[in-house]
Amino acid sequence: MRIDSTKYGGRCACGKEHTMATRLCVIESGALRQLEQLLEQQGLAGKKRCAVYGSVTWANPVFSHPRAEQEIVLPSEGLHADEHATGEVLRQLDEDVELLLACGSGSIHDTVRYCAAQRGIPFVALPTAASVDGFCSAVAAMTWQGYKKTMNAVAPLLVVADLDVISRAPAYLTASGVGDVLGKYIALADWRIAHELTGEAVCPVIYDIMEDAVGRIWDSCLDTLSGSAEAFESVMYGLLMSGLAMQLMGNSRPASGAEHHISHLIEMRPAALGVESDALHGEKVGVGTLIAAREYHRLAEIEDIAPYVRPYEPLDDGWLRNFYGEKLYPTAAAENAQDCLAAVTPEAIVRAWPKIREIIASIPAEEAIYEKLEKLGAKRSLTDIEVPEELLPVLIAHSPSVRNRLTLMRVRRMLKL
Repeated sequence: MRIDSTKYGGRCACGKEHTMATRLCVIESGALRQLEQLLEQQGLAGKKRCAVYGSVTWANPVFSHPRAEQEIVLPSEGLHADEHATGEVLRQLDEDVELLLACGSGSIHDTVRYCAAQRGIPFVALPTAASVDGFCSAVAAMTWQGYKKTMNAVAPLLVVADLDVISRAPAYLTASGVGDVLGKYIALADWRIAHELTGEAVCPVIYDIMEDAVGRIWDSCLDTLSGSAEAFESVMYGLLMSGLAMQLMGNSRPASGAEHHISHLIEMRPAALGVESDALHGEKVGVGTLIAAREYHRLAEIEDIAPYVRPYEPLDDGWLRNFYGEKLYPTAAAENAQDCLAAVTPEAIVRAWPKIREIIASIPAEEAIYEKLEKLGAKRSLTDIEVPEELLPVLIAHSPSVRNRLTLMRVRRMLKL
């Protein structure tokens, strides 16, 4: 399968001009054997290359090392896309390198896309597992000085996903990727709810791309258990299209809502939360999706929301400082300084509630999502991701403060429940 992603750029039916930097995505068995030809077709042949790996990928006998004048290998244990990993790549990177090759999964790709932006050079994505949905994104999900944030980066010009490599990756990596994408049911609902409450623009083309991506993965993910090449192709297609949708949007709105904010809060390890989880990002998103689906469907059982609505109140600055601690407080305060919830009125919530209940009905029930993740052997509870179950109310109440983005979970601040 080949995705000519250039056709998605340009003037859109929504009236906006969307930018698409990625030119081609190849999802095929033996795709890496075509790499030199593909690079030549994209005008990238002859450039001095540096391939960046995690140590596990570098030692993987299934992954054929692409030709590169320089290789940088980062220790896979404890590897995160952060200032340490990017600093190490930029420190080692030869000054005359003209093209970066990202060889690995999510952390390597976010690290490389950030470094490519810093050096002003292109990069090519060579994913080794169907583990995340950000391979094609133009932004990097980084943990920067402890705070989880989305940072400007660059999208790959070319993606080469070899199904011979991806289908042999550990099953938990594929399960992580599925968890990441199933979260789009929540993200898409949050996007539509924000539109109902504040008129936030929703691009129907981007929405449809994302809805198709999550639908394909919902339908095909269990067939990866039997090693079906077609199933891995469908899952990888969904993951790449999710990234392309974010690239078109220029941000992560179509792919990240309340479920990601739960994951990000755990990853940030704020002082008052007191937890450390080594679970993969997609594993935490999968658990966050179950939490959000349960809570959203619970809220939708309320037919008349009017008795529960209260006026907007800003986040308490003292609470932010106490919860996040002195290290994370400055970034948390800046993130919430222009609270998007301030644009929501009690009247808007009451007026939009019937439509919000309809939107929530489009989210699969928690039990259905749980069944998919269970059959995949994915993590499905807070305990599975090393978080005490008693912290569930804290995660629901406080995760929206991670990102100044309107979600139904953030709207809960205006509901007396």
